[in-house]
Amino acid sequence: MNKIQMVDLASQYKKIKTEVDQGIQEVIDSTAFIKGPKVRSFEQHLADYLNIKHIISCGNGTDALQVAMMALGLKPGDEVITTSFTFIATAEVIALLGLTPVLVDVNPDTYNIDPQAIRNAITPKTKAIVPVHLFGQCAPMEEIMEIAKENKLYVIEDNAQAIGADYIFEDGSIRKSGTIGDIGCTSFFPSKNLGAFGDGGALFTNDDTIAEQARAIVNHGMKVRYYHDYIGVNSRLDSIQAAILDVKLKHLDEYAMARNYAAEHYDKAFANHPNITIPKRYNKSTHVFHQYTLKLKDADRTALQEHLKELGIPMMIYYPVPLHLQKAYQSDRYSEGDFPVTECLSKAVFSLPMHTELSVEQLEYITNGVLSFFK
Repeated sequence: MNKIQMVDLASQYKKIKTEVDQGIQEVIDSTAFIKGPKVRSFEQHLADYLNIKHIISCGNGTDALQVAMMALGLKPGDEVITTSFTFIATAEVIALLGLTPVLVDVNPDTYNIDPQAIRNAITPKTKAIVPVHLFGQCAPMEEIMEIAKENKLYVIEDNAQAIGADYIFEDGSIRKSGTIGDIGCTSFFPSKNLGAFGDGGALFTNDDTIAEQARAIVNHGMKVRYYHDYIGVNSRLDSIQAAILDVKLKHLDEYAMARNYAAEHYDKAFANHPNITIPKRYNKSTHVFHQYTLKLKDADRTALQEHLKELGIPMMIYYPVPLHLQKAYQSDRYSEGDFPVTECLSKAVFSLPMHTELSVEQLEYITNGVLSFFK
């Protein structure tokens, strides 16, 4: 049995090596390393896949969030509501721009932002909502969009963990995650479901004006070379990464199927276990399982992690400290106990290996290893 890893990028690469190597070589031969035809090709193919008008690629997912807020014209002092149970980048860019991050609690089953908590947090200073599609399934976007419309707020979807997931509306219509709000943002960090061999990110929008501004902002605020219409940044997806992503995009749905296969194996092994709660599926979203995250009950999480380590099974905790309790984001606005669901999850969740190359043998070894801890 091969060594078990949280993410097995090497084995994934071997299966598409010929296509990837050819794409990289074409970029090298062309020497069009920045804003080359491979970038334009990938942006168009991703737009077609997501059924959206505009893709603006950039240097990484954090930049995508920052550029989105800049393109929307958010100003220092404006409040932006997001979840306290997420990776730091979501709140980081809000603070960097001089905006005010307003953190709220999450749903105890799906771990995604709670719409009622959003409603309770809105003030006259609120200008935007940033729902995070955590671990691979969509936040409750239909309700979030209703809240935004009622209060004239922008919606920026943090889609770094759920690219390829479908959201099903009440009327039966379906849209891809990241294409529902004013802007969607994603990361192409190597471990993501659609991952590059380095950093990368993108914004999605159907709004022509927002797209024009975002496209200029990522390129030093230029629409025309050396004419700077906006305060911008230098954030571009390089052509080699675009070539790699263009190949992997063709396999994205196949990758989601492989992740769901692994998730179903885990589900069967841990269903009805007294100490483990398996991930709940949200009935309005498909799940692409960026992470397979469970909740532990009446058991020592650190001891479980050490037990699995001895067996050669990696285990990760996403996320051990909520954003409102992080040193950099502590303020008079929040105190410990304010977000009971988030704080409970931070103490109880754990994630098992989840990627496209998990074999049945590895899955059985992992599940047996977890179950042996409770014997």
